[in-house]
Amino acid sequence: MIRVVLPYHLRNLARVGAEVELDLGAPAQAATTDAVLDALEARYPMLRGTIRDHSTKERRAFLRFFACGQDISFEPTDAALPSAVASGEEPFMVIGAISGG
Repeated sequence: MIRVVLPYHLRNLARVGAEVELDLGAPAQAATTDAVLDALEARYPMLRGTIRDHSTKERRAFLRFFACGQDISFEPTDAALPSAVASGEEPFMVIGAISGG
């Protein structure tokens, strides 16, 4: 089971609490950012296009991904997530970036 923490605006859109649990249906070593986002969008179709672009599947500019306290936003999305995230011990976090000056 993967735990996913979403920012408020996405929680509100999906009508979920602060954290959702997803079953990837694969071994823990197969847990990747792509697999998590695919499962999230399959379970909550209203999130399609909000985290990743519809056609390119690229991360939206003002969102970041964190695993075990590390920013993994620029890591390959097919790379394995840390074992603590894959096992559900630590959450996979989608964070809305803050910008301004």
